[in-house]
Amino acid sequence: MDLRQLPALNALRAFEAAARHESFSRAADELFVTHGAVSHQIRALEADLGVALFVRNGKRVRLSDVGRLYATDVRTALIALVDATRQVRSGDRDRRLVVSTLSSFSARWLTPRIGGFIERHPQIDLELLSTFVLTDFTRDDVDVAIRFGSGKYPGLYVEKLLDEVFFPACSPDFRGGALPRTPAELATLPLLRSNDELWAPWFEAAGIADFAEPKRGISYEDSSNLLQATIAGQGIGLVRRTLAMQEIAAGRIVRLFNIDAPSPWTYFFVCTPGSLATQRVQDFRVWIVDEATRFKQLYDSTPDAKKPVIAPL
Repeated sequence: MDLRQLPALNALRAFEAAARHESFSRAADELFVTHGAVSHQIRALEADLGVALFVRNGKRVRLSDVGRLYATDVRTALIALVDATRQVRSGDRDRRLVVSTLSSFSARWLTPRIGGFIERHPQIDLELLSTFVLTDFTRDDVDVAIRFGSGKYPGLYVEKLLDEVFFPACSPDFRGGALPRTPAELATLPLLRSNDELWAPWFEAAGIADFAEPKRGISYEDSSNLLQATIAGQGIGLVRRTLAMQEIAAGRIVRLFNIDAPSPWTYFFVCTPGSLATQRVQDFRVWIVDEATRFKQLYDSTPDAKKPVIAPL
């Protein structure tokens, strides 16, 4: 093996980031360099390899066929290098488990349950990172990410945890307890809205596709804030089941109509192959898969009751 044939590491890092984003500007932001620096690194890499890795169209770029294949291999190699470096640096790091999740999922689903994992594995120092930023395993000091997306993460270990669905819910005291009995009644009621949970797919599932998407009132960017407004009785919220079931079980909101709209995204357990081989990651994987199974059983047993459903979590 002649290591002199390898391109410069900085060029490979720039290429991997640009390939993942299909954007030189976003890659530059991620790497804390200028757009010009990324462009220069990639042009030098293309000259070194003798192939075009990107197809340029004005200011927009997309991977060429060769570039797409190379990007997968480069990312896998960089992840392996990161894993090897972590092993060398480990020390007390072997006791520490860093898990990255969306803020809303962490607050409403993971945190209420995490005590069980801590009791079962007191030898592990758990650190939960709540963030809207997608984890980059080649850069971030993260063992596991719970991702809400398509599940297409090349070079990583990916295991499905939970499907997501949306359904209407409200406070049991909404309108003095006179809750709507049919979807058609929603036409005259305040519907809470957000950028992530659109009502139109649910209207279609409920057979009222002619209802228009709500455009008035507060728009909540964060799903957890929309859920809090629902609990406070501000209107009827279209909520995610992963975020809402804790509140339904406690009787703070009730699920309406027993009609779900499926989400195009799913929750996945994601880590590098190297991390998966560690005991602490395996311990967390076994625990969270079991919790996901229990959660699905809880949801399946919860009807669209007009009274609170109290169930053990």
